[in-house]
Order: sequence, then structure tokens, then C-alpha cells
Amino acid sequence: VAMAGCGWARAVRGLLLDVSGVLYDSGADGGVPIAGSAEAVRRIKASGLKLQLCTNETQATRESFVRKLRALGFDVSVAEVTAPAPAACRLLRERGLRPHLLVHDDLVPEFAEVDKTNPNCVVLGDAAENFTYANLNEAFRLLIGMEKPVLISLGKGRYYKETDGLKLDVGAYMKALEYACDVQAEVVGKPAKRFFESALAELGVPPEQAIMIGDDIENDVGGAQQCGMRALQVRTGKYRPSDENHPKVKPDAYVNNLAEAVDIILQQL
Repeated sequence: VAMAGCGWARAVRGLLLDVSGVLYDSGADGGVPIAGSAEAVRRIKASGLKLQLCTNETQATRESFVRKLRALGFDVSVAEVTAPAPAACRLLRERGLRPHLLVHDDLVPEFAEVDKTNPNCVVLGDAAENFTYANLNEAFRLLIGMEKPVLISLGKGRYYKETDGLKLDVGAYMKALEYACDVQAEVVGKPAKRFFESALAELGVPPEQAIMIGDDIENDVGGAQQCGMRALQVRTGKYRPSDENHPKVKPDAYVNNLAEAVDIILQQL
């Protein structure tokens, strides 16, 4: 394996895994598992290590997302998924916020219990085809009309990878609304510290005994390291060779894929 010194793999009790780009590449066809990933998830579970999926997925409810992963051969449950929508619902309730939703149609059921009458904030997710000029303009008008505009974004990714290529992510639209309304979005999802902390709480492991494995140098690797975790970057998904010269973020290690990371970690147990 490329890394002779695998000190980063020691004293691990739990793993946080990003999903898209680590377990599979999403696409209109339902997506394609990344070679060796389903087996790697099985091996993690068999080893007794704890596992939590820490995803910024906002195109589906957790239930339908897990159904899709199971159909692709991944042995995972809803309880093992930390995702932005449930975290956003908690925040909305705590603060008495009523959202105008600009999200993917398939995500709307996650907000079923939330009061959406007479909105006093905007919640932005990866709306994909719903990111029309009309929909963005409606969100803009609501925000600009508020005395204290509140924009909540379910992540701030720049782009992600599907089977037919790279796609613009929610972060690009978040920045457009921030700029137009002179407002700072509150990010629920990676790389927000609170989001990683809730994933660690679900995992039941302190940050120094957990490793995050992701394909996004800033949101996965940078975010996890700021929480005191070790973080690995896989060379799958949206990974690009230029990531290895990132000015600020240096992963604890690069691995070719999840399977290789799991090999090294299990050897150290």
C-alpha cells in the first residue's frame, strides 16, 4: 500500500463514511457501486468497529436513500445515516422557524411535521431540476423582504459526481442568494461542526477515536479535521489530482478507495 507509515490507522473505534463518491457514484440510472465498497462495509461491521454514514445527501428522504443503498448491496439502516434534513428540522423547531423550501421534490416528506405557513426563513437543499430562475427568484424575494433574513443551506458543496459527469451542488446557489440578499447562510450538513458532532454522538465515539473517509477535500476532510478527527481522502468520486495540492487541507492519508482504507485500518486492530 502507498503509505508505509500508517500511524493514522491506530486506536480507531468508529468510522464515519461519506456516501456519494465513496460507496457509489449516483446517477439517473440509480447509481453504480464503487468496486469493493459493499464488501468493505460488511468487513467494518464484522470487525466490531462502529459505523455511521455522514452524508450531505438531500435529494431523498433517509428511508428511500437507504432503500437505494440496500438495492446496491450495502448493508445499512436508517439509524446509521446522519443527514442534513433531520438536523434542519430540529433547528427549525428549536427556533420557531417556518421554512420556505427550495429542495428536491423527493426530500419534501422529511419536512412533513414542520409548519410551513407564512415562511420566516428559506431552506435550500440540492434541488437539482428545481433550481430554476423562477424558484431562485422566489426564494430571493422572500429573503430580501425579511427584516432579518434567515437562509439555511443543507450543505455547501460546490459540485458532486454522477455517472454522467460533475453536477453543480447546493453551495453555488447558496452563494448566489447570499450575494443577492447580503446575508450569511447557516449551513446544516458538512462541513458544519455541529453536524459532525451529531454524527459522532450517533456513533458513540469521541473524535480522536474516529476516522472520516470522504471524497470532498473541504467538506469531508477539512470539516472532520476541524472537529479533531482524522480524515482520509479517497481517490474516487469527485476526487481530482489537484486536491492533493490543496492550500489549506491536508488529509491524514490518501487511499485509492474505501476498500484500501478498510484493509489498512483492520490490520491495525
